[in-house]
Formats: sequence, structure tokens, C-alpha cells
Amino acid sequence: MSVEIWPPISPDELKIQEDATQARELTWLLTTLHTTLAQLKQGLEDCSALLSPANDTSGSTLALTTPRNETVKGHTTRIGTRLVRGLIHLKLRTVPAQTLVLDPALPVRVAALVRLDALLAASVGLCVGIEEHATERGTPEAAYLATQLRLLALHIAEAVALVRGPPHAAPPPSPSPSLRRPQSNAGRPTTPRPSTSASGTTNPSSNSRLSAEQQKQQQQQQPPSDISWTTSSISLSHFTPPLSRNLSIYITIQDASLVLYLRALEPADAPVNFGTKLALAIGTTRRLEHDEADRVFTYRCDESTSIEGIESHPQPQLEGRKGVEVYVREKVCVESADPSLLSLSAKLTALGNTLGLARRNLAAVMGEEVED
Repeated sequence: MSVEIWPPISPDELKIQEDATQARELTWLLTTLHTTLAQLKQGLEDCSALLSPANDTSGSTLALTTPRNETVKGHTTRIGTRLVRGLIHLKLRTVPAQTLVLDPALPVRVAALVRLDALLAASVGLCVGIEEHATERGTPEAAYLATQLRLLALHIAEAVALVRGPPHAAPPPSPSPSLRRPQSNAGRPTTPRPSTSASGTTNPSSNSRLSAEQQKQQQQQQPPSDISWTTSSISLSHFTPPLSRNLSIYITIQDASLVLYLRALEPADAPVNFGTKLALAIGTTRRLEHDEADRVFTYRCDESTSIEGIESHPQPQLEGRKGVEVYVREKVCVESADPSLLSLSAKLTALGNTLGLARRNLAAVMGEEVED
């Protein structure tokens, strides 16, 4: 099917008419984008209100309890980007039972929510800047509008990624019994038993090769782990009484939920006593399996305190932000769905789709490609 113009016109005249038509389409599209920008601005303001209500002093109270057991039992109150109140009862297997009380005078700022609030404020500012530019010039310039919309799309995409959070880490597959490394309840690896051949002689080279291949396969199957907790755990001073340095508390956002990670730590160079080794050998003690076992982390504390040893051995001191190598003895994760964050996530996704459609329409009229 072809389109012919009657009476026929020259190619030069046809090009002039096509350019004029495209200019009228661009002018019409720029004019209609005012409504789209107003909707985006209103939606972003609603998202900001969901995250940090203007006159809300009570906040959102969220339960922090492990399902089907009482390892962690408590609650916290979120107002905007801060946790202002909290009470958590802990019954971990590797540390004594204790109760953590968040000091109301020192609220905890959740880093992901602080960044999300800044992105929403910057996005609203971009919408206001586009409206002011359109008011001054009557119709905004297409190139300027395309650039600002691209920046706005980047802000919204980052905000959506913050609400979704990092991917869930899958636990690594269990190694075969011949290659399993006997470990203490603290999670420290001991010397692996070498494999033996049919004649009874040891064959450490084949064992090491197979072990290396298994470790490589496990690393390829697992998603990259999030180690932000090593530098962004909650400060000791936020709790009354102050938190023990053996315990790391890290709070983040994942799938529009408030996620609390509790980790019991010990120094990597702490010795294992004979009683623990004997208990492991006869099977009366079992190691705690989790996705961060067998790994050494460089943990940076915010105060000059020490990590207490299990057997009261002298431990290295932490000075300022100097890191110390630790094992994660026990790890517990607690998720609490936040209704406000769930609504915010849905709104941000819808705003991103609306903005993407507007950008594609503008790029089509301008004869350009949409840059993600």
C-alpha cells in the first residue's frame, strides 16, 4: 500500500511539507505534555507524602517477629526516614538472651529511606523546573524537555530499585560428606580431611581440585552478596543499654518491607577450645548453617570497642573506623511489610510507565532513540 499526493509535488516541496507537519506534531505534543507533567508532579508529591507525612507524629508501627518461633520478638515505629522507637527481645543460640530498647533521643536513620526521600525531592524539583521553563518560553524546547525527562526517569528508576532492594541471597548447596569441613558452632573452618585412594593413601591434590571446582560452581550460582552491613550497621549508642559489639544490627528495605538483619559475630583469629572440637567430633554440637558461614568479613565499628571472645580470650581492639576480620556465627533475618512503602512502590512503578510512554512519544516525533 502506498500513499500518493495529488496533485503531485516535487521532492523538495514534499520535504518542506513533511518538516512542517513534524513541527506541528512536535508543538502539539509539547503542549499536551503539560498535563502529563502535572500528573507526574502530583504523583511524586503523593509518594513523598506516603514516605514522610507532613503532620504525622504517630508514625507506622511495624512488627519485628520471626515466624513460628520466638528467636526475635518485638516492634519498631517508623516516622519518615527514621526509626524513633523500638523494642526487641532476642533469644539467639550463640549469644545470651537480651532485650534491645531503641533510645528515642537517638533515632535510627535508614540509609535507603534517606536516599529515597532525596530522590523524590529531586524529582519534584525537576517537574517544577520544567513548568517554570515552559511558563517563561510559552512552549518548552524539545531538546531541553527530552534531557530533563531522561534525568527524571533515572531518578524514578533508582527510587524503584531502592524500594525493591537487593535480591534475596539463596543459601549455597551443601557439600558432599567427604568434602564437608567440620566446624565449630561459631562457624570457623578447621582443616579439611584429605581424600584417600583405594590403597589407603591420601590424595590431597584431587581433593583440592574438586573442592575448588565446587566453590567455583557455588560462586557462579549465588547472586552477589550484600556486604553493606559491614560498614553500615546501627551504632552502639542508639540502644539502651548500649549494644554489645558481638552483635551486628543492620536495617534495610527489600520488596517494600523493612528488613532487620541480626548477626552474631566473633573474631576470625579466636581459638577453638578442646571441648568444642570434641563435641563436634562426637556429634553433640551442630554448626549453624547460613549463607554467610565460612566467610571472613572486615567489620568496621564506629566506636573504639572490642569484640568479646566466646572463651574470654584477648581480642583485637577496634580504633575508629579500623576494620577487624570476623566470622558470622549466627544470622537471623526478619521482614516486616510496610503498607506505606507498598503503596509507594506501586505508585512509583505506575509513574515510571507513564514517563516512559511520554519519552517514547517525544523521541518518535523528534526522530531519535530513547536512551535508558
